[in-house]
Amino acid sequence: MRAPAEDDVTRARQDRLLGILARDGSWATAATLADALGVTPRSIRSYVTAVNARVPGGSAVESGPQGYRAGAEAGAALRAGAGGESGTPRDRLHRVVRSLLDAPDGVDVHETAEQLHVSTATVDADLARVRALLGGTELALERSADRARLRGTEMAQRRLLSRLAHDEMDAGSFDLGALRRTLGEGSVGAQAFGPFKTDLVAELGALGYFVNEIGIADVVMHIAIAADRVARDRGLEGGASAERPAQSEVGEIIARLAVRHLGVELGPGDRQHLATLVLTRVVAPGAGDPVDDARARLEPDVEKAVREVVERAAGQFLVDIAHEDFILRLALHVQNLLHRSREQAWSRNPLTRSLKSTYPMIFEVAVYIASGLNESLGIPLLDDEIAYIAMHVGGRLERSRQADQLLTATIVCPGYYELHELLRSSVDRSLGQAIEVTGVETRVDPDWDSIDTDLVLTTIDPAVTGDRIVRIQPFLTESDVERVQAAAGRIRRARRLARLRTELERYFDPHAFVHGLEPGEDAAIRRLGSLLVARGVIDDDYVERTLQREQLSSTAFTEALAVPHAMGMTATRTEIAIGIADPSIPWGEGRVQVVALVAFSETDREAFQTVFEQFVEVFSERESVQRIVRRATDFAGFLDELVAVIDG
Repeated sequence: MRAPAEDDVTRARQDRLLGILARDGSWATAATLADALGVTPRSIRSYVTAVNARVPGGSAVESGPQGYRAGAEAGAALRAGAGGESGTPRDRLHRVVRSLLDAPDGVDVHETAEQLHVSTATVDADLARVRALLGGTELALERSADRARLRGTEMAQRRLLSRLAHDEMDAGSFDLGALRRTLGEGSVGAQAFGPFKTDLVAELGALGYFVNEIGIADVVMHIAIAADRVARDRGLEGGASAERPAQSEVGEIIARLAVRHLGVELGPGDRQHLATLVLTRVVAPGAGDPVDDARARLEPDVEKAVREVVERAAGQFLVDIAHEDFILRLALHVQNLLHRSREQAWSRNPLTRSLKSTYPMIFEVAVYIASGLNESLGIPLLDDEIAYIAMHVGGRLERSRQADQLLTATIVCPGYYELHELLRSSVDRSLGQAIEVTGVETRVDPDWDSIDTDLVLTTIDPAVTGDRIVRIQPFLTESDVERVQAAAGRIRRARRLARLRTELERYFDPHAFVHGLEPGEDAAIRRLGSLLVARGVIDDDYVERTLQREQLSSTAFTEALAVPHAMGMTATRTEIAIGIADPSIPWGEGRVQVVALVAFSETDREAFQTVFEQFVEVFSERESVQRIVRRATDFAGFLDELVAVIDG
């Protein structure tokens, strides 16, 4: 019989397998999944069999010549868990925590084991996991003989419930079912979540607030937890200080809706606490507010700290973000973040993972800003909060670089009345955000070779061929629009990767390549760092600062690639040390197969964006990663396969 801990690990891997397939929605080979989970392909096959057994018809995971992909019942299988009366290890852990939270005098270990239909040893193992879960919660698990109980404030206990709910939400986005599982199916707070949220958003809008929909679900989850605790006579004590008018106004709304939808009377302490959460996490003043009004709401120290770190980031990364409106908006967000940090009331961001993998350079700028704010204001760094800063940065950069992304185009449309003018108008209307029409040829025999725009959109058969030439109809159709967009996308990607190939060939060296890395971020960073130190590219201090940067936020930007680096471009020259891990090694909360330690020099500052973003883009495609890893047994093989993938 296997130990309970071994069963827990196996079931956790089965859940992770389902999560990967459900999130990607595409086919994945057994070898690829095995690398992601750190197991053998044979184990993957057994996991698929096990998860398919969770649902009727066995349609959780589909199998085919291309490997495996999520089936129609993948979500149901993930919720169903490994089956059995005790549920999944996570379900069981959460039930143990709920029992501890609901019993001020503690629970009996033997009775709990009977209720969960598991052995006492399994419950003992679960209690050890509970103790590990309590880190940073200001709660303690006390054990006396056969009884176990939690010690800590009511606020700390609510934070633990919030952590459990977030743990249930594997994909990061809000899930009402997860809230019900956390609080219990019969809980007060989870019963009327939807109507409560709808009415709260409407009433906040009537007061002139813009509601942040990314954060509103998370805040209403806290309201649901509060209602559930109040219903169990576990309300917060009265407000600690005098309320601001806005706090009082929002608190009254929350209290009124709690009675209407949840049948719960919130006390002064809960009203004030929940109003603070709403005001600092999900609402913003009207967009038409003057700059002076926005500045009047800011604490001078906060505005000063944000302004200084934004200006440093703009110079460090050569990004156009040092604008007054951007600084003020970000400062208002940081001020709210500062208030939240005092109550450890962090905001969940369902976009964190996608922001990090899709926009690594923007995320890196956000990490730099967050690090500066940590030094000046003492705000702790969490990936979800860094992601909100990244959204501010990305929004600013998107506005400033939209024009730079336009491709030029020439329309070839033989003149007949105003036909070419109508076509140009249609192209501008349908594709104006992607291309700019800079010329129109109305001859039936244009000089094709003289047309030098990025794209040629022609209504007649061209005398030449090429990726940039797109055949369209005189009256633009949706299919035409899709073909032009696809061609534009191919051209942009080809240019980005061409620039990347040129840059990478300059920065790689056969003496900075390792096949076979020891598990662990520190060990891998020190191993690759030592190669660059020996070559005089960096010093030992750069390696230490790379380790410090890794502590701020994991540099595993995709599920296969980590790009550790130091903040500060102090290398004598830019060079990249590559490490191949086969099988994959743990990194942050996942596993990686390629580690690229990047040392940037001040003189190559402009190359940062090209190398950083496009390098991550190459390794975001699972098939490309597998091709490189399987064939890159030495440096020559690695470079050949990387170039082949880029050119392919």
